[in-house]
Amino acid sequence: MSKKIRLNHYLSNAGISSRRKAEELIQSGTVEINGTPVLKLGSLVDINDIVKYNGKIIKNNNNKIYILLNKPKNCICSTKDQFNRKTVIDLIPKIHRLFPIGRLDYSTTGVLLITNDGFLTEKLTHPKFHVKKIYHVYLDKEINSKDLDEIRKGKIYLKEGKVKVSFIKKSFQKNQVEIGLSIGWNRIIKRIFKKLNYRVNHLDRINFAGFHKKNLKIGKWCFLDEKIVNKIVEKNFFYEKKDKHN
Repeated sequence: MSKKIRLNHYLSNAGISSRRKAEELIQSGTVEINGTPVLKLGSLVDINDIVKYNGKIIKNNNNKIYILLNKPKNCICSTKDQFNRKTVIDLIPKIHRLFPIGRLDYSTTGVLLITNDGFLTEKLTHPKFHVKKIYHVYLDKEINSKDLDEIRKGKIYLKEGKVKVSFIKKSFQKNQVEIGLSIGWNRIIKRIFKKLNYRVNHLDRINFAGFHKKNLKIGKWCFLDEKIVNKIVEKNFFYEKKDKHN
């Protein structure tokens, strides 16, 4: 089975531009796939396709880099910020064009992958795959059993629909819970608890697609071997069929 990647990711991997800027390049008609100009955003590129920009063949970067970061607070999950706030890219070595997989809020801490692997990014962020995440949630007060059951049984509804979680359980502190889910809706954890009149004082992602931050202190990072990355992804990536109704 061939691997495909979004065209804007392909251009970013090749060092042509950022993913956002790549969308402008695509719409300008300067990008071709197999001799045909492409104007549609979201177009996919097969690993064997010939991609040209301004008439010149460009190649995806085959030198894959994988970094696991325990993201600290007050840090943007982006390659740059218009307000000059610190980004996750500022915390790692300045090598190649790297980008974070997915996002964590400015104040949210925890597991974040940073890479130049567009295929992996596509696999772990596309909504149809329902990749699982686990969060440690610090609330402003103790959560009662009734509210836990409401969440556990899928009785919470947000504007996107019914919220289904993989699990939820109290931690050793009564105002703390762990919750696992595969929905990627914006700020979903905070919205779940706001619906039940709780405030999330702090949110920490402790697992993302099988990657965890065990023994990695806040703000620290480490390189991951490509074989280990592939092994973890394959082991934990069987959720599309199981969770297709989420």
